Amino acid sequence: MRDMSEPGAEYFARLAFDLQAEPDTDATVEVVVEYAKDAVRCDDVGIHLLEGRKIRTAAATGDRVWEADELQNELGEGPCISSIETLGSYVVPDTANDPRWPTYGPRLARLGYRSMVSVPLVTKERVIGSLNLFSVAPNSLDDTDEAVARIFGRHASIALANARSEDNLEKALDGRKTIGQAQGILMERFSVDEGRAFSLLRRYSQHHNMKLVSVAQDVVSGDLFAALADAEERRTAPVEELGATLRS
Repeated sequence: MRDMSEPGAEYFARLAFDLQAEPDTDATVEVVVEYAKDAVRCDDVGIHLLEGRKIRTAAATGDRVWEADELQNELGEGPCISSIETLGSYVVPDTANDPRWPTYGPRLARLGYRSMVSVPLVTKERVIGSLNLFSVAPNSLDDTDEAVARIFGRHASIALANARSEDNLEKALDGRKTIGQAQGILMERFSVDEGRAFSLLRRYSQHHNMKLVSVAQDVVSGDLFAALADAEERRTAPVEELGATLRS
C-alpha cells in the first residue's frame, strides 16, 4: 500500500505541463513512466503501446520490466494484455497466487515482481495501450493505487494521443517535402514539368507496389534515375524492364 497521500491538483497540473512540452511519443512515454513511479510509489513502471495488432514495450523504469512484458507477449496472457483487450483495470495483490493468469503470474514472481497494477491507456477515439505498475513485495499494491493509476492514465492517454498525432503529422509533412524534392530533381535532370515529374513517380510507385514517398526517397538518393529516365523516354515501360533498368 502506498505510504503517501494521493497526488493533488498541483501535481497533475505539473504533469500535464511536462507532458505537453515533450516533442514526440518516445519522449512522452519516458515522462509518463517516471511520473507514474513517483505517483504510486511502486518499484517499476512500464508502458505497452498497441501498434496495429502488435503490442510493444515503449518505456520502462527497469530492465526487469522489459523481461516481464516480453514474457506476457510470449505467453499471450497477463494483466497488461487483459487491460488492453477488455479496457479494464487489474490489481494483482500476489502474482504467485492469482488464478486469472496461472502461467504468467508465477513466472513474474520468479522475476521478482510480487504485486502489480495494470490500467488501460485509452481515449474516445482509440486504444493506446496500458500502464503497468510493479512492486517487489506481495500485497503492496491495492485498489487505492489502481484508482490513482487510472487518474494518471487518463492524463497520459491524452498526452500520448496528441504526441502520436504530432508524429504522424510530422511524418506526413516530411513525406510531402521529400516528394517535392524528388519532383524538382526530375524536372531539372529530365527537362519535364511538375506534372510530368509527379506522373513518373506515381507510375513507378504503382508498377513496383511501393509507397510514393519511398520512390521519392530513392530519387533523392539517386537510386532511381536510370529507371525513371528510361520510363520517360518510352512513356510506358513494362514493370520487368523498369526493374531490369534499376537492377543494372
